[in-house]
Amino acid sequence: MNLKFWQKSDPVYMDDGTSGVSRKVGRIAGGGIAGYLLICVIFAWWWDYEPGQFDVRENAANTAAEEGVNQVTGYTSTTTFITIAETLLEKRGGYLSNDLFPPGIWMDNVPEWEFGVLTLMRDTARIYRNDFSRSQSQSAEDPDLSEAEGKFFFDNSSWALPQTEDEYRDGIVHFHRYLGRLADSSATDAQFYARADNLQQWLAAVETRLGSMSQRLSASVGKRQLNTDLAGDAAAAQATEAPRDQVVKTPWLQLDNVFYETRGYTWALIHMLRALELDFGDVLDKKNARVSLQQIIRELEPSQATLWSPMVLNGDGLGLLPNHSLVMASYIARANAAIIDLRALLAQG
Repeated sequence: MNLKFWQKSDPVYMDDGTSGVSRKVGRIAGGGIAGYLLICVIFAWWWDYEPGQFDVRENAANTAAEEGVNQVTGYTSTTTFITIAETLLEKRGGYLSNDLFPPGIWMDNVPEWEFGVLTLMRDTARIYRNDFSRSQSQSAEDPDLSEAEGKFFFDNSSWALPQTEDEYRDGIVHFHRYLGRLADSSATDAQFYARADNLQQWLAAVETRLGSMSQRLSASVGKRQLNTDLAGDAAAAQATEAPRDQVVKTPWLQLDNVFYETRGYTWALIHMLRALELDFGDVLDKKNARVSLQQIIRELEPSQATLWSPMVLNGDGLGLLPNHSLVMASYIARANAAIIDLRALLAQG
């Protein structure tokens, strides 16, 4: 007699539904992660953006009309500085240098662009405090500009307590207060002195920055360089010995960082040069130097051309592939040479 029908089913083949639920949960989790990553990619593409240029003359005129004030000396330069600072914080995607979450934390081109803009702002805020707003070295500094400089020198990557954006917005508020007092005909406690020596001080700071950027960009392909640190002074000394001959090369992973930092700096620099041309117009005309300043702007304008390549290429100087860093360095070097000539022209009696 066959008794197999009395045997229970083998438990190995029984399915209580647990594995099906697990697969469903896994699919949902995988879909959620994929969706999140897709959203991050879309936002990264949208935020990977460099603001366009604005008309400094029109910007100042609109601001003066809104405030119901006259455009006094220094008004155009100050409103331009404020607009640059506001653009840094309010551009598409906002301020990204202190982001801790995707996609901001994955992006480096825009934060480097932001740092370039910030570098120009910091140098200019210092010149405002020490030179533009003071008649001589013994005069008192403007209280708002004194506070503003410190705000812009705050850590550019602080996420909280305090947040970087809050500190920079406080600096913008102090510049607005200075601008309000500057345009007030009944107040004399805020001044902007458009003198040749003040413009020279600002150009000296720009010259130093452009010289450094040009060297870092040129070092994209590496080069042997002689040590000229003490050249021109037989009695000069330095703290520690340095090699007489060394290879200078920007690390490969830093190439695009230097490139976009320079793009940000020159973007802000072009606007400030255009504004200062208007406020220092009489000084420039007296020295017959207006065309020299305009040539500096002309040399810098190609630095803002659209980069059609999806990445910053680092080909050899005369190789098959382009080297975007060397191209940018050529723009910077020519502009820097023109700035040196302009400073010498302004120094003449």
